[in-house]
Amino acid sequence: MKKVVVGLSGGVDSSTAAFLLKKQGYEVVGISLKFTDIDSCEVDTQVCCSDKDILDAKKVAEFLEIPHYVINWKDIFEKKVINYFIEGYQSGLTPNPCSICNREVKTGLFAKYIKSLGFDYLATGHYIRTDIQDGIKVLKRGIDKNKDQSYFMALVEKEVVDTLIFPLGNLTKEEVRKIAQENKIPVSQKEESFEICFTKGKSPEEYFKTMNIITNEGEIVHISGKVLGRHKGIENYTIGQRRGLNIAWKEPLYVIEKDALNNKIVVGEKDYLLTDKVIAKDFNFLVPIEKWKKIEVQGRYKQKPIKAKEYHFDGENLTVIFEEKVPKFAPGQILAVYDGDTLLGGGIISRS
Repeated sequence: MKKVVVGLSGGVDSSTAAFLLKKQGYEVVGISLKFTDIDSCEVDTQVCCSDKDILDAKKVAEFLEIPHYVINWKDIFEKKVINYFIEGYQSGLTPNPCSICNREVKTGLFAKYIKSLGFDYLATGHYIRTDIQDGIKVLKRGIDKNKDQSYFMALVEKEVVDTLIFPLGNLTKEEVRKIAQENKIPVSQKEESFEICFTKGKSPEEYFKTMNIITNEGEIVHISGKVLGRHKGIENYTIGQRRGLNIAWKEPLYVIEKDALNNKIVVGEKDYLLTDKVIAKDFNFLVPIEKWKKIEVQGRYKQKPIKAKEYHFDGENLTVIFEEKVPKFAPGQILAVYDGDTLLGGGIISRS
């Protein structure tokens, strides 16, 4: 009998994944990772990883009659994810902490850890499919296009992918909820979590204030060089932003660039926001580039895939040129590359 660890978050998705795997005959163990000391009563919106979520996970494990353990990885999470998030914003980037967390902690490190304990697989409640193509295990978009979470796995190492199971990949959210309700899983009515867990539903600006992180005001400059106003700290802005600039101009203006070196926000008209190229560094190949054919890229979660006209990798950076101009991507976000539904890999956007 194959032994599988399910990452039990206390939500309906991971709980249903554990239920399905036990029904399929796996030897299932539930493990919850503790990342923060968030009390769910402190926040106005549903976030994961609170103490209440861990208690919910325990209830599910008792209901399913499977062992349940809690691992405290707060220090690792702070070092690998929270610090990455803060330092990224302070350097003018728009970091993606969920993708980094999957690579460095809750999927990547977790999979390696449970393998060292003798388990065969790590299962999660992500809406992702797997397949074997040319002898390679690949990740594919989930059947439910509204819930597909493959984008967040673009940085996960190939060796980790071989360990992963996603029981919900061929199901829709409605089907999962129905399975949970019909089988009386304790969290079947629980709301989904949407926010970055450690910010407690706050915007980056609000989060930095609660952390007593000092942000420095600076100039908002038109691309022509004209100073139009003051910004509240480059951490509080992202590429393509239009609202909240509090500046007057004859046409709508957008954030074109975040100049961290000179502490300036550069703005311009919509045409200046367009580009036909993006460059990603630290690229993680889930499928060797020699096997790539026609590709599409995605620069943020749920973005409509953008067709590439050409691409090349110089050993350090992947450059993708588009068939037509598109709005610039935010440096620091993840560039996920697909062939149809198949995830080929991903990197961190450095220039757009």
